[in-house]
Amino acid sequence: MLPAVEIEDLTVAYGDKPALWDVDLRVPRGVLMAIVGPNGAGKTTLLKATLGLVKAAAGNVRILGRPYEQQRRLVAYVPQRSSVDWDFPTTVLDVVMMGRYGQLGWLRRPGRAEHEAALAALAQVQLTDFAHRQIGQLSGGQQQRVFLARALAQNAEVYFMDEPFQGVDAVTERAIIHILRDLRAAGKTVVVVHHDLQTVPEYFDQVALINVRRIAAGPVREVFTEANLRATYGGRLNILGANGTGGVATPAPAPGD
Repeated sequence: MLPAVEIEDLTVAYGDKPALWDVDLRVPRGVLMAIVGPNGAGKTTLLKATLGLVKAAAGNVRILGRPYEQQRRLVAYVPQRSSVDWDFPTTVLDVVMMGRYGQLGWLRRPGRAEHEAALAALAQVQLTDFAHRQIGQLSGGQQQRVFLARALAQNAEVYFMDEPFQGVDAVTERAIIHILRDLRAAGKTVVVVHHDLQTVPEYFDQVALINVRRIAAGPVREVFTEANLRATYGGRLNILGANGTGGVATPAPAPGD
């Protein structure tokens, strides 16, 4: 079976500084994969380069066996919440409806089917009562769920999510991971930039450890080890105790991203 995502020799630079260097990564279908690494490791850049949002200096990306440009409608993206202008005068329902535009093309306007799909996605994230509220009036966790609902409305095959758990409360985090597991159960593939190393074994099947280069990638039980984490984080890693993967680890505080 073709992998959901296949990245070969991906290199991205900002000016003369490499953000990613010669990265190879294969993501099997129907898994939850975490992308983890220290601040400035290139995690967000990896997602954006995969989606063509930043230009790669070299490398190839295939989604379900074809270039991303040919598979765009099969891919959904949830950006970091901090990258969004939440003062923009639009409603929750309008934002979620945007997930249907790729299915409509340029000439068709959203109709009843698109409206129903958007409402169904809002119901999945438990925000039906907020459909007509301006997005800036929501809490941080609610805003995160709106963008998750937009991705769900798209009914994609592969989902890329950049820090979906960042800044949300425990209730929202549980709701999000429940939705991600439902996507996996439906055969979808989800790739998540994730910062909390302690929850990686609980939430994900696969993990990619990135620090400009790919350090290791594969099933969590095989590659999420103390040795690989130290190779990824270097001296910025604290080992807190043992668990089934060889150690619970957390990066020491570091400025910037």
